[in-house]
Amino acid sequence: MEGTGDMHKDSGTDKKKANLIRVARFILHRRVTSKPEIAATLGLSMPTVLQNVKELIQRGIIIESGEYESTGGRKAKALSVNAGLKFAAGIDITSNHISYVMIDLTGELTAKVRVREKFENSLEYNETVYRHFREFAGQSGIAHDKLLGVGISFPGIIDKQYETLLISHILRVQNLSLRNLSQLFEYDVRYENDANSAAMAEMYRLEKNAVYLSLSNSVGGSFYVHNGIYEGDDYRSSEFGHMVIVPGGRTCYCGKQGCVDAYCSAQVLAGHTNGNLEQFFERLDKGDTDFQKIWDEYLEYLAITVTNLRMAYDCDIILGGYVGGYIGKYMAELSKKVVKYNGFENDTTYLKTCSFKKEVSAVGIAMSFVEQYFESLE
Repeated sequence: MEGTGDMHKDSGTDKKKANLIRVARFILHRRVTSKPEIAATLGLSMPTVLQNVKELIQRGIIIESGEYESTGGRKAKALSVNAGLKFAAGIDITSNHISYVMIDLTGELTAKVRVREKFENSLEYNETVYRHFREFAGQSGIAHDKLLGVGISFPGIIDKQYETLLISHILRVQNLSLRNLSQLFEYDVRYENDANSAAMAEMYRLEKNAVYLSLSNSVGGSFYVHNGIYEGDDYRSSEFGHMVIVPGGRTCYCGKQGCVDAYCSAQVLAGHTNGNLEQFFERLDKGDTDFQKIWDEYLEYLAITVTNLRMAYDCDIILGGYVGGYIGKYMAELSKKVVKYNGFENDTTYLKTCSFKKEVSAVGIAMSFVEQYFESLE
């Protein structure tokens, strides 16, 4: 019978740990909350909430931050995560740039820098990535033991278990081992596809399923379902950029014809202004008729893409990437085109604009360390 007692003891310990994590993550995602709200939302007894909050405060993970607005009666203490307790770093590697970010324990961006470095498959390039990181981390002034880890995003398909970039059309490499890069860092390092990383940032506090469509120099995306990103059996899910929307159409960089990428990437627009996307929208806003025609065609193909995604997933669609940072003022125009292709609904409120305009992939991969920190509380 001794074994039965041990089993019950272990079960009680597991339940206590699970409750501690639930309370901590609730405060993290709610930003500011109160003990009564935690109890009501999570269905926990007030003594259980009080016990867990007390422990989290003693460990310095959460703090009391003033009074919480209530609907009446006595005001409760406001609870929030202790932002400066830990930090995480994110690096986003593209064909011509490297972006570095630092976020605190609440997921807020505290520092960022972008440097121009052309990608190359070499040990020298890896050392350049690390050197810029050391400079960035040094300038941030964050103590070594406060940094949870370093996340690195790439445009391509990544086997995270074996730290291998399986293929990247953008960087023109395949089966690239990332371990030579990992060993340069004295922190935990993890890798993720850039679109998945961006989705993590955009959907960090989202409590519903959604599709993230990344409209950058290539088109990608992610499907966020049941509070996580669906990766697919071979890490190839959500390659929205390579859905064919015009059979026999423009040639895509992947070699096929008519892919979404050939019609909806940021380069489709920036190519008219020597690669400067900001300049394209400046010309558009000034009423340039040629640019209006280009934009109208772009929105037409984007509307087809969005409608296909809506038909497939029946959930919110977040428009991100480089173009997503500019598209907010044109959402009404896009919605009209979407309705034309979607005969099942006239409501397009499922279409959302992104929250992050730049460095979103670096922020997203850094956030994975914050999530891990809270998930591993003992």
